[in-house]
Amino acid sequence: MQPTTRPLWMRFSFFLLPLMASNILQALSGTFNSIFIGQMIGVEALASLATFFPILFFLISFIIGLSAGSTILIGQAWGARNLVRVKQVTGTTITTAFLLGLVVAIIGAVWIEDIMSLLGAPENIRGTAVEYGRIMFIGMPGFFVFLVVTSVLRGVGDTITPLFSLILSMLVGVVLTPALIQGWWGLPQLGVNSAAWAFIAGFVVVLLFLFFYMRARKLPLAPDRELLAALKPDFQLLKLILKLGVPAGLQMVVASVAGIVVVGLVNRFGSNATAAYGALNQVLNYVQFPAMSIGIATSIFGAQAIGARQIDQLSMITRTALLLNLVITGSLIILAYLFSQHLVALFITDPEVIDLTEHLLFIVLWAILPFGWGVVFSGMMRASGMVIAPMLIALAAILFIELPGALWLSQTSLGLSGIWMAYAASFTAMLLMQAGWYHFVWKKKKIVALV
Repeated sequence: MQPTTRPLWMRFSFFLLPLMASNILQALSGTFNSIFIGQMIGVEALASLATFFPILFFLISFIIGLSAGSTILIGQAWGARNLVRVKQVTGTTITTAFLLGLVVAIIGAVWIEDIMSLLGAPENIRGTAVEYGRIMFIGMPGFFVFLVVTSVLRGVGDTITPLFSLILSMLVGVVLTPALIQGWWGLPQLGVNSAAWAFIAGFVVVLLFLFFYMRARKLPLAPDRELLAALKPDFQLLKLILKLGVPAGLQMVVASVAGIVVVGLVNRFGSNATAAYGALNQVLNYVQFPAMSIGIATSIFGAQAIGARQIDQLSMITRTALLLNLVITGSLIILAYLFSQHLVALFITDPEVIDLTEHLLFIVLWAILPFGWGVVFSGMMRASGMVIAPMLIALAAILFIELPGALWLSQTSLGLSGIWMAYAASFTAMLLMQAGWYHFVWKKKKIVALV
């Protein structure tokens, strides 16, 4: 780790704030696109976009897994001041991401109509959804590289450059999407496809910006001869990256499938319940971002300490992360309780649905705090290469508590409220299990660097 006289909580906070801002910007980017398409074209156009979202999330899950594995190795190599190894991991990850994106692009472009039929896209929007989806699939190789590059930068302690990248990407989308919808400045009018082309333009502009910006600033991962040479995959490294990353990707896939099941349960209670579910998720997402960001920061700080052979720092990093989760996430939870009605009213205008959403928010909101603590424990364990146990614990919380609990409680007198009680129970159980494994198993394990 880099020598510094600043206290750990301050270094952690400086790293964390841009990371939190990046997560929020990613969410806002999608929100803006939906607003433009929905307001400027119409509901059917918005539905075409929504049809592709489950596919996109599924694909992103695996790339996030690949990135998670490489970030652990990069963090350890960076902590050991082994820049050659850092570039070897980075090069292998970038090439693998590009090749995976190429495979996805070919499969998606050829079989997009069958995919949309399988998803049950309604006939009235299937044509536009297929066209939009084909463009998005073609852009996957570049998008996968964009995701990996912004992720590996964090492994060397840089959260500012990814933040600049996301700001630039969002600005391109915010300007280009409406311009292509309306045909401003002599541009063609592309309808629903405007969002897809703006999406591609956003990451292309960012990748070009990063190439020149990183070279000009002489950043550790700036494209140079060493990094270009490292683009030839090292299959031993790739095996280790996948071993560390696949569990994280699998966890996200299972969580997304569980989310689809929960939507099905909610839909049984009518359109008001579905609207409340959508608004509630919007509020919860923004409260969860800090908790998830703290978990990522814990993993990176832990990996760097392990690489630097400063094993004695790991407990202090964990305690700092737990405390920051209490302060930051806890403060946001209190604010959300105090201003719940105003927050919900940002998304919903019907007073009856506002009351319902507020009631459900009160049930589950507090549980984001134990969720964040659980993410801290799992993040530290992953930093050392222990990835299977944290994944199995998270899956157990989803498959054996959240889903059966939601199904059972929703059929009792609790009704819709029971679904959110199941969420709160699963978050709490996950904390207890992750903390137990951390204290009674992981802390007794000898921690050694993987690179």
